Formats: sequence, C-alpha cells, structure tokens
Amino acid sequence: MTRIDFYVLKDGSRGDRFGLCCRLVERIYKGALDGAKPPRVLIYCPEAKQARHLDRLLWSFREDSFLPHGLVGETDPALTPILISTNDQPKTEDQVLINLSPSPEAPPFFSRFERLCEPLDHEPEIRQAGRKRYLYYRDCGYPLEHHNVN
Repeated sequence: MTRIDFYVLKDGSRGDRFGLCCRLVERIYKGALDGAKPPRVLIYCPEAKQARHLDRLLWSFREDSFLPHGLVGETDPALTPILISTNDQPKTEDQVLINLSPSPEAPPFFSRFERLCEPLDHEPEIRQAGRKRYLYYRDCGYPLEHHNVN
C-alpha cells in the first residue's frame, strides 16, 4: 500500500511548493542509506509551464547540489533518476511520486507507487485541494503522515 506524506510549509515560512519540492527531491535522492541506490522519483506537474519552471529550479536552487533530472520526453528515463512529467508517463516508474498538481483530485495513478509526497504551500487554493486529497486518502485507508516544514 502506498505510503503518503504531506509536507506543509509552516505559516511564516518563505518559499512555495516548488522550492519545497526541490528540498524534498534532494533529501530523498541523497538520503539513501549505506550506499544504497537512490530511489527513482517521478514529479507529477500537469501544467507544462510549471514543469519547465521546476526543471530550471532544480538546476539552480542550491549551488552545491546536483540532482540528475529532466523532463519526460526530453531526457533518457533509463539514465535519469528524477523525472518531471505532465502525465503518468513513464508507466514503469513506481518508487516515489511527488504530486504538484493543484487539483483536489488525487492523481489517478498514485497507487502504483511505494510512496507519495504531497508538498503544500501557503496558497489557499493549494491548501484546500490538499485537504480534499488528504480526506480522500484517509477515507481509502492509506497510511498518512503530516510534516510541518520551515
């Protein structure tokens, strides 16, 4: 069963869900223990303009960080462990999904993943959509964790 983690920026925190996503990706990618291979990450960002924004942000959000990533359709998925997708492609990805969709609906393909991360920022629409997804996951019996982040 998919493990679901909500990461919510605390009131007064700076940044947005895209910056939070970069921090999550870095933590997940570099957090592999004892030399284990880092998990593969698919970032679901259905709006193409926002997907491009995230792509640029992942290259520049920290000077001392390198996260091998790319947009689906513009990079070789076999060589790229962090993919940004505007849909459920590639269907072979199943380890970590980060949902950047502003929709109150859960991504229809989330259950194939071992883990789902839901970063939320201060935008009222984003928080409200996140609450609706939280209730959906809870009502379906998924294990949920909530993290307040600075």
